[in-house]
Amino acid sequence: MKLKKWETALFITVLIVIVWSVNTQHQQTRLADKLVRFHVIANSDDEDDQRTKLEVRDAVLNEIEPLLNSVESREEAEAIINNNIPLIINAAKTKTNENVFVTITEESYPTRYYDTFTLPAGTYTSLRITIGEGEGHNWWCVVFPPICTTAAVEEAEAVGLTDSEIELITEDDADTIIRFKTLEILAKLRELFVTDR
Repeated sequence: MKLKKWETALFITVLIVIVWSVNTQHQQTRLADKLVRFHVIANSDDEDDQRTKLEVRDAVLNEIEPLLNSVESREEAEAIINNNIPLIINAAKTKTNENVFVTITEESYPTRYYDTFTLPAGTYTSLRITIGEGEGHNWWCVVFPPICTTAAVEEAEAVGLTDSEIELITEDDADTIIRFKTLEILAKLRELFVTDR
């Protein structure tokens, strides 16, 4: 059976999109292997709870960043965080009377845009802090390397991100935006299929 011109063009376009998506997904996975994200979930969207969320964030960062100063890998950072969960809970509890739940886990993140860099959607190792009911807006960033509170490129280079990975997170051209949106769509499709099983 001979394909019509438009069918051939469509087939080629779909093939290019698939190859492009797989490449972008591979880049995101390699990047995720080098980062520990930081996720603080507020008790509620009440103004006081949202302020408390940021105070908890700051208290935890003040305790944990010095412990991660000389760390060179995600695995080492994850181990240090795991070993210091009581310290993290105590730091958080200095800023709230609510229960605080701290875990280090795998979480799916949407694409996040920050002042000097962007992180693509995907699954990342995450230090997750839930305050009280955990029904408020989140604060998301990166605890290792600490690129949310310092110069992103310098810290990224220090833990061995490649030039292409640094370019991936610091570029903000149309191509990068489309690639990250593609990752978000793929993640949503994956969730649909997993949920429907």
